[in-house]
Amino acid sequence: MSAQSTIVILGAGQAGGQAAVSLRQFGHEGPIYLIGDEAAPPYQRPPLSKDYLKGKLDRDRLYLKPQQFYEDNQITLMTGVSATKIDRAERRVELSEGEPIRYDKLIIATGSRPRPLPLPGADLGNVFDLRTLEDIGQLKPAMQEGNRLLVVGAGYIGLEAAAVARELGLEVTVLEMADRVLARVTSPVMSEFYEGLHKAQGVTIRTGVRLKELAGNADGNVSYGMLDDGEKIDCDVALIGIGILPNEELAAESGIACKNGILVDRDARTNDANVYAIGDCAHRPLIHYGRDGRLESVHNAIEQGKIAAAHITGRDRPAEDVPWFWSDQYHIKLQIAGLSQGYDDVVVRGDPANESFAAFYFKGGKLISVDAVNAPAEFLSAKRLIAADADISPETVADISVSMKDIMKAALAK
Repeated sequence: MSAQSTIVILGAGQAGGQAAVSLRQFGHEGPIYLIGDEAAPPYQRPPLSKDYLKGKLDRDRLYLKPQQFYEDNQITLMTGVSATKIDRAERRVELSEGEPIRYDKLIIATGSRPRPLPLPGADLGNVFDLRTLEDIGQLKPAMQEGNRLLVVGAGYIGLEAAAVARELGLEVTVLEMADRVLARVTSPVMSEFYEGLHKAQGVTIRTGVRLKELAGNADGNVSYGMLDDGEKIDCDVALIGIGILPNEELAAESGIACKNGILVDRDARTNDANVYAIGDCAHRPLIHYGRDGRLESVHNAIEQGKIAAAHITGRDRPAEDVPWFWSDQYHIKLQIAGLSQGYDDVVVRGDPANESFAAFYFKGGKLISVDAVNAPAEFLSAKRLIAADADISPETVADISVSMKDIMKAALAK
């Protein structure tokens, strides 16, 4: 493809921003349009529920690049603008304002959105999602010492927000329909550890309960949540964290294949050779697991941004890393390598009571993932072992008399 061709990127988040940067790094000289529906330039999302919510991180430090970068690199950054239609026949994108833009290659990086709470009262005042800078801007004034926060959903986002709220002096109650926290993403041993951690910090954890509705006061703000059994839980603020949905509708309406995300190949191409999809909205091959799926992570956004840019500019495909994630709660850093879904054995290395341990997940005798709590050596070693498809037994990783580094070296030398 010509180095002078026009590239349009829909979505100015981590994935879209990385694609624009990589296109220039890889030598693309033609016009690049980076179009985002938020008012801010591309920024990091993970700190929103952590240091930024705590007030320990300035807004400018969230930005992936300073505004001047886009001007210096002749990237047309259009914020506060959304795409309304993709005309694949004409290779044209229609926008919420301004003239349509023609493209030679289109990259869809529309990300994801919070799953809405399908209950009465979800639209009351002081009921928040936790996804964007605007969400945090609205939430921050309510995060005042002494206020009562009700968190609906005990996933990582909900628990991270609960940790921040306790550090800010709020009373916190977390509601979860499942019988344990983090039930959809990790093992019982990790759930038990995090439930204990939060209870020790004064958080009230309610598992196996179902919220019936949120009720408001005369000012139209939330005042309590009612459970199915009629119990009322008073609150001044409610935070909803029940998952996210891929923003695939624009692609689907244009005839691009979608199934829980926009279907792409290893080069991030859709079923239209001129259209790519990256980041949270993309349903991609997971080469380390022999299946496809969506990944909601910084790693995925950066990697796919580079992959799409490489393919457009005729470069070799960048390396595809083992998926990795992290979560910071209180003084605990969790680092995750791999995907644990479908595991049939879990081995704990170390003692959770010491707040430094790792849970290794196996499937059919093969290491597929690790949850490492304040255990960076276990995280890094497991990440390399999974990438190499190394032969290693559960008994080997459980032996704490041998360092994880030595275990890794021995396994990789086989």
